[in-house]
Amino acid sequence: MSNRYDVIVVGVGGMGSATTAHLAARGLDVLGLERYDVPHDMGSSHGVTRIIRKVQYEDPAYVPLVRRAYDLWRDLEERTGRDLLHVTGGIDAGPPDSRVFDGSRRSCEAHGIDHEVLDAREVNERFPGYDLPPGHRAVYQPDGGFLVPEQCIVAHVEAAQADGAEVRAREPVADFSPLGEDGVRVTTRKGTYEADRLVVTAGAWTRKLLPELADLAVPERQVLAWLQPERPERFDPENFPVFVHADDDDGHYYGFPRYDVPGFKFGKFNHLGETVDPDAMDREPRPEDEALLRAYAERRFPDGAGPTMRLATCTFTNSPDEHFVLDTHPDHPQIVVGAGFSGHGFKFASAVGEVLADLAVDGETEHDVDLFRLDRFS
Repeated sequence: MSNRYDVIVVGVGGMGSATTAHLAARGLDVLGLERYDVPHDMGSSHGVTRIIRKVQYEDPAYVPLVRRAYDLWRDLEERTGRDLLHVTGGIDAGPPDSRVFDGSRRSCEAHGIDHEVLDAREVNERFPGYDLPPGHRAVYQPDGGFLVPEQCIVAHVEAAQADGAEVRAREPVADFSPLGEDGVRVTTRKGTYEADRLVVTAGAWTRKLLPELADLAVPERQVLAWLQPERPERFDPENFPVFVHADDDDGHYYGFPRYDVPGFKFGKFNHLGETVDPDAMDREPRPEDEALLRAYAERRFPDGAGPTMRLATCTFTNSPDEHFVLDTHPDHPQIVVGAGFSGHGFKFASAVGEVLADLAVDGETEHDVDLFRLDRFS
């Protein structure tokens, strides 16, 4: 078996699996290297459900990319026969001047996205699992829903392998080095490999592989809760849209209907603001984690605030401005970086894989990625 490839992808999670699939579909000889199993529960791309929505309060520039992602997810479903994208509708809510509500409304208007603007009473009446406070407003987007991240990764890997890619699990990368301006050598505990191009999609481990970019990919500990609803039917997918909610001065929360794991799942963006080393972080939920999340459910989703069924940790990997990093390395053009997805990246994975494959093959992409360039931090 040859140890020489056209492209090596380091990290075969949400972004890396998609990149591997797109590269293999172009007929390239691709190796994907993953430090854990594929998929696994040590990073960001797990936890049963991930929100997908066309409305993008973060910046309207994301909308064309997420529209492409929707199409690519449906293509992947058709190819692999897996159910990946579940439409429930989506709610983006908060005070009228909040970034979540106002940014979502402006995003819809700028891109002609089908939506409704609802007040709190209208949301609570239409979706009885909700109990938004008076004065809050919401953008309802009927195409919102959730992806099943573990299945998405498996589907991308299946597609990649069907097109000839090689994926090696449980093979952490120890080091890599550029070979002039047109190659790279990658060393793991099991061997040494060479390629013309390298794509780094290592999530929380990015800063360990690329210490010069450490400040642009900062891992943060997150905790998710699944609570047993007192009125379970109100939290079924047909009755409960996914949500992002700016809860006055208490930060932003996000949540999902019941799916697979029988509970109401939700979390808080930036949780306790705890930056971590992914190899040394406390992965056991703590009492203060549960207390913070339960208090929110009791305020805003009281019918969902029954006994705790499960708590789980994961990581977000944040950039300074919470926008993605999709670019070639400033000093080594044969290295492509996908990082800093800041807790809102998975929905884009199918399209991000296309972008990173473009950058690896051509050094450029037809997608508008100006918002994601490294030079914005110069």
